[in-house]
Amino acid sequence: MKDEACICFLQWALPHLHMRWPGFRKVRGQVCKRLGRRLEELSLTDLKSYRMYLENHPLEWHILDSICRITISRFYRDQGFYNFLLSPVFPVLIENARQEGEAIISCWCIGAASGEEPFSLSLLWELSALKKQGTDLTILAMEVDQGLINRARAGCYPPSSLRELPAKIKTRAFTLRDGQFCLKEPYKKRVQFLQQDIRNEQPDSSFDLILCRNLVFTYFSQALQEEIAWKIFKRLKPGGSLALGSHEVLHGSLPGLVPWLPGQKIYRRVV
Repeated sequence: MKDEACICFLQWALPHLHMRWPGFRKVRGQVCKRLGRRLEELSLTDLKSYRMYLENHPLEWHILDSICRITISRFYRDQGFYNFLLSPVFPVLIENARQEGEAIISCWCIGAASGEEPFSLSLLWELSALKKQGTDLTILAMEVDQGLINRARAGCYPPSSLRELPAKIKTRAFTLRDGQFCLKEPYKKRVQFLQQDIRNEQPDSSFDLILCRNLVFTYFSQALQEEIAWKIFKRLKPGGSLALGSHEVLHGSLPGLVPWLPGQKIYRRVV
């Protein structure tokens, strides 16, 4: 499949899915390969034929939606982000919990993929002094793809998924098995996985920390971003923090939500 043809198709199809082409520009190769496999399954010759197929088979849009899911994820992706969580974010959340008489900090990871992000949070907590401060952490990892959830629960990853993870953490928290690094059970226990689509469903809970990185504010249309941002905000506790990806922009105005630092993509809810 020619790259130009795939680009043209995605620029036409993505708005129908309430997605935006700029978010896919650098990662389109993953989607284009899946499209090629789908053409083979349908015995179609090219993307023009697939476009006609979509127009005549409305249910195919659901399959295309799944084809367009980007699953790139790594442990400690953007290590500076995890350093910022270590200090000052988590210490402030711990102090907030103490003042409220709470013993648990709750975290919601949106678009958890194969578990790299929520497990990175668990590792950060378990292998630092945070765990010794009398407060515990629970992590709700939300992902729409049940196959990815199954992989996350298995907890085994190729070396490429751990390339940003400090060597001492890799040695302590993983065992090497059949060429993959498998996370030890003690580091998995605080993560609960939930199959939901953030576009249609949200957990009926409130959270001290919400991670919505490299999904909603990268791939979805601006109108859908604003709609979901408000739903996320309503589940963020006063004093809580919301984290976006390093290149993402939060559209619209959410009352009392301010960056920790100017230009920072980690926000705190001050009211």
